[in-house]
Amino acid sequence: MTRSTFCKLARLFLATIGFALAAGNAAADPYPSKPITIVVPFSAGSGTDLIARGMARTIPEDWHGSTVVIDNKPGASGIIAAQFAARAPADGYTLLMTTNTTQTANPYLFRKLPYDPVNDFAPVAALAKGAMVMVVPASSPIKSVAAFIDYARTKTLSFGAGNSSSRVAGEQFKQMTGVEMTYVPYKGNPQAVTDLIGGQLDVMFADTATALPLIQSGRLRALAYTGAQRTSTLPSVPTLAESGLKGYELYYWVGVYAPKGTPKEIVDRLNALLLKSLQSETMKSVYAHSVIDVFTTTPDGLADFQRHESARWASIIKAAAIQPE
Repeated sequence: MTRSTFCKLARLFLATIGFALAAGNAAADPYPSKPITIVVPFSAGSGTDLIARGMARTIPEDWHGSTVVIDNKPGASGIIAAQFAARAPADGYTLLMTTNTTQTANPYLFRKLPYDPVNDFAPVAALAKGAMVMVVPASSPIKSVAAFIDYARTKTLSFGAGNSSSRVAGEQFKQMTGVEMTYVPYKGNPQAVTDLIGGQLDVMFADTATALPLIQSGRLRALAYTGAQRTSTLPSVPTLAESGLKGYELYYWVGVYAPKGTPKEIVDRLNALLLKSLQSETMKSVYAHSVIDVFTTTPDGLADFQRHESARWASIIKAAAIQPE
C-alpha cells in the first residue's frame, strides 16, 4: 500500500468516525433541546397572547424541560411578526402563534406583503375559535344596537381595531347598517380598548378575552356578540343577528405555524405536544377565561382550513368594500 493510498483511507476512516459521532450526538439530543420562541403578532393581554402564555406554562413538562419564550411583535396587522417568523431558521425553535389576520385576511387588506401566508410557512395545528363583542364606553348613553344605529345616523362615529378580525367586524357592521364610522388603526386591541374607555373612540368590536374583564368591572358596556349563538359567559348579551342584523356572524381563529422547510417529524411532534397541552387544567382555565372554543387540526387539516377561510375572508372583505392599503 502506498503512502498516498494509506492517507486517503485514514481520512475516510476519520470522516466515518466523525459522522458516527455526529449521529450519536443527534440521537442523544432529542427535539426540543433548547428554548423555543413563540412569536405573537399582538400585544400582551390579547386573546392570542393569553393562549401563548398558557402554553408556555404547560408544555415544558413534555418538552424535556425546554423553556418557552413569548415574543410579542405587535403592529402593522401582524405583518412584523409574520415576516420575522417566516425568516427564522426552519428548525422548530421559532413558531408563529397567529390568527386569521396574518394568514387569511392580510392578503386582501394589503396590496403587497413581505411574507407569503401559504408558501412561507409549515402549518402545525389549529388551536381555537372565538367571537367578538361590540362594546361602548360605560359612560355612553347607548344601550342597544338599535340605539347605536340611530345615533350613528346623526353623526360620523369612530371605531378602533388592533387586528383584522376587529376591523372587518366593524366594516361588516357598516355595510349591513349603512352607518358611517371612521376606522382608527392600533397595534393591538388592548391599546384600542384603553382609548375607548377614555372616550377617544365611540365603539369597538373587541376579542372577548380583552373586553370581558372590563365588561365585568363596569368600564365597558356590551351591546352584542358576533357569534351565531349567545355565549354562556355573557348570557344577557344578544347576538348581532338577534339585534336586527340577520346573517351577521364573524369568528376569529388561532393556529400555530413553523417556517417553511421545518422537518415533518418536528412539525408532527409539535402538533402532538400542542394538542396534548390543551388537556391541562391551565389551558382549560385560559380558554374559559378567554371565552374561546377548542378547535384543533392536524398540520394538513390546518392547511385545508386556511384555504377555505382565505376564500371566505376574501368574500367578506370584498362585500365590505374595503380597499387594500
